[in-house]
Amino acid sequence: MVKPITALGRNGVQDFLLARASALILLFYSLYLIAAIIILSPLRYDIWSQFFGFWLTQVFTLLALLSILVHAWIGLWQVLTDYVKSAGLRLLLQFIVIIWLVSCFFMGILMTGSVL
Repeated sequence: MVKPITALGRNGVQDFLLARASALILLFYSLYLIAAIIILSPLRYDIWSQFFGFWLTQVFTLLALLSILVHAWIGLWQVLTDYVKSAGLRLLLQFIVIIWLVSCFFMGILMTGSVL
């Protein structure tokens, strides 16, 4: 069994609940976008821009972005701990994943125009 060096105090139940909660948020966000596409069609740039300028859409988009990052971290952490046996290599790969996810978060904030 692999010792969880970077578990950050989490356990399997917490990971399970976080993964399911983030998946539910992403499901609701997808349904929100599908409903917007149906209601606002035919879509034009100005309509789409106003939709994503609405505060509720910005908050929901930021929440969905955070959910994607949490979901990705849990999944990649589990894969790395299951398949990478070398602790040093696993820590390096997890560090790379963290840098990538944090970069995606800040890029998502820049692209959506959201403010922390």
